[in-house]
Amino acid sequence: MTEKAVIDRIVDGQYAVLLVGLEEREIVLPANQVPKEAAPGTWLQVEVYDDVITHITVDLEETETTQRRIRGKMALLRQRGGRLKQDSDQATGAGESSDVDQQ
Repeated sequence: MTEKAVIDRIVDGQYAVLLVGLEEREIVLPANQVPKEAAPGTWLQVEVYDDVITHITVDLEETETTQRRIRGKMALLRQRGGRLKQDSDQATGAGESSDVDQQ
């Protein structure tokens, strides 16, 4: 059966941990069995029979879509983080000079 999978992590350069299917079953493979261009976060199409992966291909479209979504979320968090820091500074008086600073 063909399923989507994502490379969760590479352990000690020797093992690739894949999360397979909607239920994110964890399958560990020797790292040399995943495509060389694959890295953590890379999406794959895998053929699985009895929890054994028999074929792997990189799903470039899913990988790029996910990376775009994550970049967008990170940009929003950075924007919010800047506003939160400014609000926090104003609430605590950080950045304002006091009479002691001016002497």
